[in-house]
Amino acid sequence: MQFKNPEVLYFLALLIIPIIVHLFQLQKFVKIPFTNVSFLQKLQQETRKSSRIKKWLILATRLLLFIAILLAFSQPYFSNKNINKKQHNFIYLDNSLSTSSKGEKGNLLKVATQEIIENTDSKNGYSLLTNTDFYKDISKDELKNVLLKLEKSPISLDLETVLLKINQENKKKTNTLNKTILISDFQTTYKKEFTNVTPAFSVIKLDTSKKTNISIDSVFINNKNNNNFTVNVIVKNQGDKKDNVPIAIFNGDNLISKQSFPIDKDTEKIINFTIKNTTNFLGKLELTSSDTFLFDNRYYFTLNNNAKTCILAIGKNSNFLSKIYTKEDFNFTSTSLQNVNYNAIQNQQLIILNELESIPEILLKSLINFSKNNGSIVIIPNEKIDISSYNNFLRNLNLSEIQPQREDTLKITTINYKHPIFKNVFSKKVTNFQYPTVHNYYPILANTSKIISFENNTSFISQLANNNVYYVASALNKKNSNFLNSPLIVPVFYNFGKMSFQYPKLAYRINEESKIEIETKIGKDEILTISNENNSFIPVQQTYQNKVIISTKEQPLQAGFYKVLKEDIKVKDIAFNYPKEESLLNFIDLNTLKEHHKNITISSSIKEVFNEINKNNEVHWLWKWFLALAIVSLLLEILILKFYKP
Repeated sequence: MQFKNPEVLYFLALLIIPIIVHLFQLQKFVKIPFTNVSFLQKLQQETRKSSRIKKWLILATRLLLFIAILLAFSQPYFSNKNINKKQHNFIYLDNSLSTSSKGEKGNLLKVATQEIIENTDSKNGYSLLTNTDFYKDISKDELKNVLLKLEKSPISLDLETVLLKINQENKKKTNTLNKTILISDFQTTYKKEFTNVTPAFSVIKLDTSKKTNISIDSVFINNKNNNNFTVNVIVKNQGDKKDNVPIAIFNGDNLISKQSFPIDKDTEKIINFTIKNTTNFLGKLELTSSDTFLFDNRYYFTLNNNAKTCILAIGKNSNFLSKIYTKEDFNFTSTSLQNVNYNAIQNQQLIILNELESIPEILLKSLINFSKNNGSIVIIPNEKIDISSYNNFLRNLNLSEIQPQREDTLKITTINYKHPIFKNVFSKKVTNFQYPTVHNYYPILANTSKIISFENNTSFISQLANNNVYYVASALNKKNSNFLNSPLIVPVFYNFGKMSFQYPKLAYRINEESKIEIETKIGKDEILTISNENNSFIPVQQTYQNKVIISTKEQPLQAGFYKVLKEDIKVKDIAFNYPKEESLLNFIDLNTLKEHHKNITISSSIKEVFNEINKNNEVHWLWKWFLALAIVSLLLEILILKFYKP
């Protein structure tokens, strides 16, 4: 038994007063002569004995009355908790996209919110943590209002972050009994071992009714030419083999093409769509499949076919390059080695090293980083080169070495028609063209894909080790070669440029930090906004001379197409998709989690957890019984005084 007001019990010491009064109460007796003394003596003894019994009974009833009253005012109760400590429940409710799937009772998130509302007690305090907000110190009615408005979110929290946030708030609570409840599908790979100081918490796992999922993972573009391009869709299957899965591609809301495909168990597959060239393509892909998650059956991307290949030529000024790389199709820049803007190298897509005698260390480092970022490089050596400098560069790219110069006049005779450089260039093989010649060259010992070869079968122009590095074996100045007069020069270098084109990023992920480069000029007081029909926001942005770099992460929160606007004028279309991690069917085994932390309580339902909390918080008050006992004691005293006569 516990007491709400235990200090009242100190007054029990005062009960000694009536006891003393009853024990030491003195009465004076007066002697009266009487004729029959023996009879009087007997009567006097009987009366004194009966009077003592009555006084003891009155003393007992009065003590019982006072004790009952004091106990009633101390408010005794039976409970598993201290009544002076308020119960506070920290609830984490996972509202990530994966919890919007269906369980046995319906939508996991909606069912969970309803069960929380139905089973919480209005006497307790609450704090609700979701993936987007933390509602602290709220009542049941406030909790209900928040839960009724709660929507799914593309933002997810790992278990470590959840516990850290709750524990920080937990430490601020004094004179409270805190209970932590985690409600989630636990879609994570969190494996950190808990320490002994990790507070106890209860977990409730939201289980989906289906354990298979097919999703659109990503998209990439290739095989672009003057007429069409290929959209490659990477589809991921988690679960059993599936047949005849429908997929369609739209340009905006216009259906372009559709097909069906099979996919094996737990595999990825690339689905191809050939699309005719258009100025701007707002791609939307849709899978038709009834599986665990539905949000990942749609994918958005944008494609601007007006983009041009950025090409930088470093070295000698050659007119043939500017004639091939016209302003209509390319952004071409030529510079000497002394005037190279190294900051601009990473913005290029093709770099041509045009007859450099050597490759300086600073240029070498920039070219290595450029190549690692999938940039293309064409190497045209000078007649007199520093071979060690060139070979140092090639070794850093894990390519073979250039051999010493050979002085030998050779004809260029063989064309590799199967190489992608010559795709759609020749309608038939040409055998009677005038062979160009070179007078000296630098052969290379490497795993090369020959594009054009000499008459001795050594390569004149080659692609090195399936890399984006192309090597021309000799200088192309008129003194050393007449290749510039050959009709082959145009398709070879033109396609170097076209094949080096890198599409701007097709799509971005929500809740990931993305930096988007917008080619536009804005004034001092101007800003760019990102907008669609449902939402508009101002992103973080950095302004440069001819471009603006905008950064996104916390917004947007909904997948779809968005416009980048400058004073209500569209500058660019961009697309956002939900995080692909939300599509994974990877869930924590709670039993394994419990092995790391013994204070974890695994519950099968939300109702079970809150019923246990409410049961432990039940208080059985006893003050009414003691008040009733006081009344009974008073009645007993009245009855004794009225009816008990000695």
